[in-house]
Amino acid sequence: MVNSTMPPSAKTLDVRAVRADFPILDREVHGKPLAFLDSAASSQKPSVVIDAMSDYYRTTHANVHRGVYALSEEATARYEGARKKVAGFIGAKSSREIIFTRNTTESINLVAQAWGRANLKRGDEILLTELEHHSNIVPWQLIAKETGAKVRYIPVDGQGVLQLDALDALLSERTRIVSFTQMSNMLGTITPAVEIVRRAKAVGAVALIDGAQSIPHLPVNVQELGCDFLAFSGHKMCGPTGIGVLYGRRELLEAMPPFLGGGDMIRRVTFEDAEWNELPWKFEAGTPAIAEVIGLGAAVDYLSGLGMEAVRAHEREITAYALDRLAEVPTLTMYGPTDTEVRGGVATFNLGDIHPHDVAAGLDAEGIAIRAGHHCAMPLHQKFGLTATSRASFYVYSLLEEVDRLVDALYKVKSTYARQ
Repeated sequence: MVNSTMPPSAKTLDVRAVRADFPILDREVHGKPLAFLDSAASSQKPSVVIDAMSDYYRTTHANVHRGVYALSEEATARYEGARKKVAGFIGAKSSREIIFTRNTTESINLVAQAWGRANLKRGDEILLTELEHHSNIVPWQLIAKETGAKVRYIPVDGQGVLQLDALDALLSERTRIVSFTQMSNMLGTITPAVEIVRRAKAVGAVALIDGAQSIPHLPVNVQELGCDFLAFSGHKMCGPTGIGVLYGRRELLEAMPPFLGGGDMIRRVTFEDAEWNELPWKFEAGTPAIAEVIGLGAAVDYLSGLGMEAVRAHEREITAYALDRLAEVPTLTMYGPTDTEVRGGVATFNLGDIHPHDVAAGLDAEGIAIRAGHHCAMPLHQKFGLTATSRASFYVYSLLEEVDRLVDALYKVKSTYARQ
């Protein structure tokens, strides 16, 4: 698949060999080969991830941390081993800074509730961007209503690029947290995360990065970013659904109260009170998603084997190709940055006055899966005067010829509606 003797920066993806690792890509849909162009919503899974979870259930299933017997000890070793893999993948100082949640949404809610309730008060400000997914808006709106804090937004320009000249005016001693996406799920905009974190820290604010889109597609190191929190999901990075990650700086996690109560998060309980477990289990109440964590560990191994620099290089290539090819289609309007250096593997567009749902249905008839709707980014759509868009998104298994199929199918959709 990839020459493992080459340094990571020199690796390139053999995309056809990569595709052989994903059994679902052998499928046909409506008699046509599947072209899966919706990886920004959820990626497909390689056999190594499926096999790791199956092997756990077949050979090792038991509850973790609690049993003094072989199966439980083996399951615990696999579970905690996956935590160490995740910590290494993002450059965390310690695996104790890795909290397993259900998804990015739960990770952000954990910070909003546990950190927010303890630190926010009336008059404080929460700074987001206009690029955010609902999962990085609604939790902060909820905690703002509860505490009396105010939510403010860094604006974007007509291409969806953050207007950093507005950032210094928005930051002040009232800013307590800056929470922002590293890559927009709608436009693919890659934000200048290091600079935003630096400016946030300059006014004493905490910085949280929504890495749901960036972790699967970019090399990410939390030490280099300097962030206090990073949230992401397993299912967008070749892993299973139902498992997410919250990275947090240890001193902040130590100071935060628990988010949920029961199970592994306790050290001692009486009828009157309780004492909390140490990190990371303080934030992992109840029986965890053991198989899913093991699957996530296998996904981390898989992506590490490909090399994240190679993943990014492939997506830059296919995104540039897609933007060029889609520009050929009459009446098609593209959204987002034109510079692929600051754009992830996303092509968001509208096809004349044909509704995005109709576009998606027409493409499905050709075996092509894309996303249509507001992509859980309604405020960003409103910013551009839109109600919905079509979105094709790419990943390690995406081929240039799938872009060609997409363009050909869009001409068919246009022809169908021209005849009506």
